[in-house]
Amino acid sequence: CRARPRQAENESLLLEHPTVIFFMTMLVGAGGNAGNQAAVRIIRGLATGEVDPRPTQRTRSIVSDELLRAAVLAFILVVAGFVRVVAFDATLADAAAISASLFLIVSTSVVLGTLLPLLLQAAKIDAAHASTTIQVVMDVLGVLITCSVAPVVF
Repeated sequence: CRARPRQAENESLLLEHPTVIFFMTMLVGAGGNAGNQAAVRIIRGLATGEVDPRPTQRTRSIVSDELLRAAVLAFILVVAGFVRVVAFDATLADAAAISASLFLIVSTSVVLGTLLPLLLQAAKIDAAHASTTIQVVMDVLGVLITCSVAPVVF
């Protein structure tokens, strides 16, 4: 079973770099909030008719705009996150690992937050469920992303 060695690797990571623990709530919180904002924009668009659940040119344009927002938002938050981690006297390696995780978490969250309402609508499920779902999904994914990215940086 691969679970035991992976658990030991994660425990080792957190023991050697406790800064990761200190900023975990920032990481998963940023992911949940960013994904929720993207989901709300799409849900509102579906409700007002601005967004069509079918892949029309307008819908593709809106999704493309959200993908651009994902990259810009992730970059801005990475800069702020890096400064925040360094301000708390963490090492540059810690700041780099947390920043890399933050970039992946936020960009993934916005992409999923954009697509989830459309997928739910296509499945004939109320797209409004995407709002709360994305937050839970990103809590779990945020931890997984951080525990996967941080060892690469260290």
